[in-house]
Amino acid sequence: MATLTTTDGTEIFYKDWGTGRPVVFSHGWPLNADAWDDQLHLVATHGFRAIAHDRRGHGRSGQPWHGNDMDTYADDLAQLMDALDLRDAVLVGHSTGGGEVARYIGRHGTGRVGKAVLLSAVPPLMLKTEANPEGLPRTVFDGIRAGVAGDRSQFYKDLSETFYGANRHGSAVSQGVREAFWLWSMQVGVKGAYDCVKEFSETDFTEDLKRFDVPTLIIHGDDDQIVPFMASGQKSAKLVKGATLKVYPGAPHGLFAVGSYKDDLHADLLAFLDS
Repeated sequence: MATLTTTDGTEIFYKDWGTGRPVVFSHGWPLNADAWDDQLHLVATHGFRAIAHDRRGHGRSGQPWHGNDMDTYADDLAQLMDALDLRDAVLVGHSTGGGEVARYIGRHGTGRVGKAVLLSAVPPLMLKTEANPEGLPRTVFDGIRAGVAGDRSQFYKDLSETFYGANRHGSAVSQGVREAFWLWSMQVGVKGAYDCVKEFSETDFTEDLKRFDVPTLIIHGDDDQIVPFMASGQKSAKLVKGATLKVYPGAPHGLFAVGSYKDDLHADLLAFLDS
């Protein structure tokens, strides 16, 4: 297994497939790099170098007690980029991973970055506040924390329903996809999973998004039941200068794994990489 040891001693697992321009994928909560396998295979077979890591606390990476915060997630990504000496990379972030990408650019700039993709991503802010009335109330995130701290196995099984839109009429998500979600979710450490809820819900990425100075593609489903489009993708597209926004009608949060939405994503991703 390929791993990197960060400056605080945390081991970060990563996949590195193919050759060519690097495309670096940051996964959502509470998953790991395996959630990107279809997209990793796609870009690697089309002449790109596909890289994806397990965020600290998740998957095969270390599970430290400290450092489960957005700044450290971004710094871990920076250390991976530096260690592999990636240049002109395309950063792709889903959900919490989109926050990781935004914070990376906010803290480390775009010296190694050529393009960015935010997919169903949490920026600019998920939490409902006076200044962000489109966000979700704190009680939603308190419920997630309670699920992680309680019967997390059943919680993750239940969460897969709305994550992939399985509760919608005519949903194309398979039972196998939902079971894979549970498997990946059970690999995240309880401490890391619990801490990350605050990070993806309360972190304000507004200033990070304003620092984007590379071509950026923002993709979001208008039936995202986890990260509402009105509070996230729609606002991010206005904050990132020159961003291209694509809205997938009826698509769920985990659109990268569901039927025709996955096909649309693959076509749009390859077109963006080749542009």
